[in-house]
Amino acid sequence: MSNSLLFYMPLYYRKSEVINSLTDSEKVEVDIFNEKLNSVLNQAFIDTADFALDRWEKELGLEVNNKMDKEFRISRIKSKIRGEGTATVKLIKNVSESFSNGEVDVIENNPKYEFTIKFVGTKGIPPNLNDLKNIIEEIKPAHLGYKFEYTYLTWNEFESYNLTWDQWDNLNLTWDEFEVYIK
Repeated sequence: MSNSLLFYMPLYYRKSEVINSLTDSEKVEVDIFNEKLNSVLNQAFIDTADFALDRWEKELGLEVNNKMDKEFRISRIKSKIRGEGTATVKLIKNVSESFSNGEVDVIENNPKYEFTIKFVGTKGIPPNLNDLKNIIEEIKPAHLGYKFEYTYLTWNEFESYNLTWDQWDNLNLTWDEFEVYIK
């Protein structure tokens, strides 16, 4: 910064210790200002916001809970924004994927007036399923029902790992961890 300020000054200032000292101190102040400016600017974007997440949540009518993980709060905000407008299969898929952090299939069953959200990119039940249910309730048409379908470790996948029972025991997995195990 000090060099860039000196660039705009006459040549004889570039050798002055007083001017160099002034531009160096100005550089510190301008750097602090730029840091604060960038921090405020980051709050305008969901992915980079931190202290403005409360404002985003209030604006969208979401419960503010600072004890929740930042990434989880960001996914809720994104889902709410994606959920605006007419409910389509694509919209429900996008919202569900933002909650599960994995691929999702939405299977329509028109004769029964329902659809199924199948988690195919991740195994097990997503940790924030209740929030996903709340968002789905908000965006889906009132006359449609829905259900979830989860993916777990199948016997064929289990056998494909070619591990002995002792090797499985040595992994020290809980039953829940075992059901969603991916090598």
